[in-house]
Amino acid sequence: MSKYQRKVLVSTAAGIGLENMDMMFLAFSLSSIITSLNITSVEAGFISTITNLGMLVGGIFFGLLADKFGRVKIFSYTVITFSVASLLMMFATNVYWVYLFRFIAGIGAGGEYGACMSLVSETFDKKHLARATSVVAIGGQVGAILAAILASLIIPVLGWKMLYVIGVLPVLLVLVIRRDLKEPEDFTTEAKEAKKADFSLLFKGRKTTWQTIGLSLMVTVQIAGYFGLMNWLPSIMQKQLGLSVSGSSLWMISTILGMSLGMLTFGTIMDKLGPRLSFGLFLIASSASVYLLTLAKGQWSLLIAAVIVGYFINGMYGGYGAIISFLYPTEIRATANNFIMNVGRAIGGFSSVVIGFLMDHYNLTIVVMFLSVIYLVSLVIMLNIPGLKRYKLAD
Repeated sequence: MSKYQRKVLVSTAAGIGLENMDMMFLAFSLSSIITSLNITSVEAGFISTITNLGMLVGGIFFGLLADKFGRVKIFSYTVITFSVASLLMMFATNVYWVYLFRFIAGIGAGGEYGACMSLVSETFDKKHLARATSVVAIGGQVGAILAAILASLIIPVLGWKMLYVIGVLPVLLVLVIRRDLKEPEDFTTEAKEAKKADFSLLFKGRKTTWQTIGLSLMVTVQIAGYFGLMNWLPSIMQKQLGLSVSGSSLWMISTILGMSLGMLTFGTIMDKLGPRLSFGLFLIASSASVYLLTLAKGQWSLLIAAVIVGYFINGMYGGYGAIISFLYPTEIRATANNFIMNVGRAIGGFSSVVIGFLMDHYNLTIVVMFLSVIYLVSLVIMLNIPGLKRYKLAD
């Protein structure tokens, strides 16, 4: 890597990390919010869902802006948006204010992903792209670890609202972004040729339409498993194993470490073997590994299960930025990344509601069966996206 490529990786990973830190505050504050605002499990599940709907709106809006005005500039604006919205949570007095502020935070967070992944894909050669996008995605897991640590320190002493005040700190990252980064040559060349970002390019022709729909469905499964587990399992473990907030945070950190190791491994595998084989292996393993959660009867067995499950279920996440950036042209790349990822987030976010319902009426085993089946569905979809066959051939 060149010095500038390292700057791009550090800046984008930090941006994704701080965004994910803010998004994951919900996982650790959910029990406290339910008690403080006296709301039901279904109402609480809708907080995540509404956040993800905001991400879809912000993804399309900021994606088109990033394709028109530049990745770096829009990256900065998205960071400011979700940071200020996080601070506003301090003033939430009922669940409806929470819905509004998390929707605004989602708008900013949803716009950041496409700008970051486009910036990375236009800075690195394709033969190293999956590893580069995986490193950026690992930044998100570092943010989740920070959320777990901060939650265990702040919530018991100062309450859940103070946790969200920390979310305003990413604004400081904007100073670094605007000083050290410049627009990629691919983007500036396209801008000179006056190619206009056009949302309809995502659905141009039968193959491209199915490609967009298929990738969106795959991300939906990815997000459903991730947010479903991360938003609800801390609460589940607090109840079933009698863990404290700090104890469930330890479980979450173990899961996140497994996820980070999985991402790093997956990026290397994908650069060597291509997306079809690498996604296939991880999807099958994800479907099987979630059953380990039902076997955990104590804290140590839970920690081991957490690392294994985290390794497979989210190892694939970093690969999406690489394949989407490869399959879509420069003039629509940020929009494609944002739209596909945030459609997945918007629909997959309903898993929080579904899992809340299953936990209210059934048990953890039924939740695990639900997750296992959706990973197999994603496998079938992946094998039927023809564009993925070209990825390895293009080396």
